[in-house]
Parts: sequence; structure tokens; C-alpha cells
Amino acid sequence: MENQYQNRRGSRVPEDAADAADNQLEGRNAVAEALKSGRPIDKLFLAAGDTDKALARLAALAKNAGAVVVETDRRKLDQMSVTGAHQGVIAMAAAHSYATLDEILALAEKRGEAPLVVVCDELSDPHNLGAIVRTAECAGAHGVVIPKRRSVGLTAVVGKASAGALEYLPVARVANLSAALQELKKRGLWIYGTAADGDTPLCRADLRGPAAIVIGSEGEGMGRLVAEQCDFKVSIPLKGRISSLNASAAAAVLLYEAVRQRSGE
Repeated sequence: MENQYQNRRGSRVPEDAADAADNQLEGRNAVAEALKSGRPIDKLFLAAGDTDKALARLAALAKNAGAVVVETDRRKLDQMSVTGAHQGVIAMAAAHSYATLDEILALAEKRGEAPLVVVCDELSDPHNLGAIVRTAECAGAHGVVIPKRRSVGLTAVVGKASAGALEYLPVARVANLSAALQELKKRGLWIYGTAADGDTPLCRADLRGPAAIVIGSEGEGMGRLVAEQCDFKVSIPLKGRISSLNASAAAAVLLYEAVRQRSGE
């Protein structure tokens, strides 16, 4: 039997959507109780034009809790809804709570290691983010940083793709990625961005010290403001006919080069 589920309208929905539905909360009471209990909310979708006092209060609570609030057409909410009774609000709960930059750097200090952080610039594919979290944890990195907007959050699909790594590796979500990189630089980290036209070949990148590795989005690579914060732009040698690597594969290459260098090999 295919690993799919059926919504109230009888249509078949792919496995990823089924995973997402596990973390989807619908209706005012369900969302209000989740916020009251402190459950991390990734995104809150509100019906555009129908924001009464109760919905406005939920939106304010969600924003205060760090969630992204999006007004959307009620027809889209109808399509998203699994219960058919969303009451104008659907929340996507995070698969895990978010950490802070301080907590990531504190983990490195606790281990007595030079910080090694992966920064993801607007990744949209949850499988890519999950794979990066998994690889980063396996490589002994201290955390992953993602932006709050224009990026996939810690969805159920990300949690599944990470194969449990979310339970061990802190992931911070920040409002401004460029500002976060500035903060990491102030804290002593060197910023290494991945770029096909980078002027630092991978073999010459010194990843032994405190380092943040920036992985660009799947289609556009690093954004301009993020690229401007990089101390080095690292190119990965490509010997075949394909001109680029998948984002998670690029992250794995740089992370394990850091592992190799830090082990003294």
C-alpha cells in the first residue's frame, strides 16, 4: 500500500503532506492552547480579511512566540485543511524548539572546541535542510542557523529527513541572517560562503578555527547581503559536466573537510 493518506475531500495526498499534517493545528482553540502551552509554532496562516479580535489576538501571541504570521486567501486555507473546520486559522507546529546563537556557541565552549556552525540562506526544500542537520550533527558541528522568512522551518518533513539529529543539534532561527553573521564575526568566527565562482579553492580553505559555513539557496545561491558578510567564498572542485552540487551535498563536503583538518590529517 502506498504511504499516503486521504483528506476529507477524498483526494490522495503525498507522503510529505501527510507528514506535514502531523504538525498541523487547525481551529482557534487548538492553536490558542498550543501557544499557551509554549509549543513552538513555525507559521500561523490567517484568513485574509476575516481578522476579528480573537484572530488578531492569536496573531499577536504567535508573533510574540517567534512564529511567522501569514495572511492568506480562505480558499487556500480550505485546501490546506485536513479537518474541514479551520475557523480561519491554521498553525504549523515546529518539529522541535528553536535554539539561539548563544546556545550554539555555548555548546562549542562546553565541548572545548572551536565553533563550527552551518548557516542556511533561504533553503526551501525540507529534505535539504533535514539532510544538512543530519550531516552537521554527524560531523560534530555545534549548530545550524536559518532565517525566519523565505526559508523552510523545522517541519515534520525536516525532522524525518534529519533522522533524529534534531534531538541533538541546536537550530537557531533568526530574523536577519546578515545581522546574525555580523554577530558571529564579532564572536570570533570566520565566515565561509560556498560559491561556484569563489576565489578560495576548497583545498586552501582553513577550517581549523572558529568557522561558519554558509550554504546558499537551491536556485539562487547566497543572497547579496549574505555574500557581503563572507570573509571567504569557497569553491568546490567539480570535475564532471554538472555545474553545481545539491545544497546538502555541498554542506557535507565542507563539513567533512573541516573534520579532516581539525583531526590533524
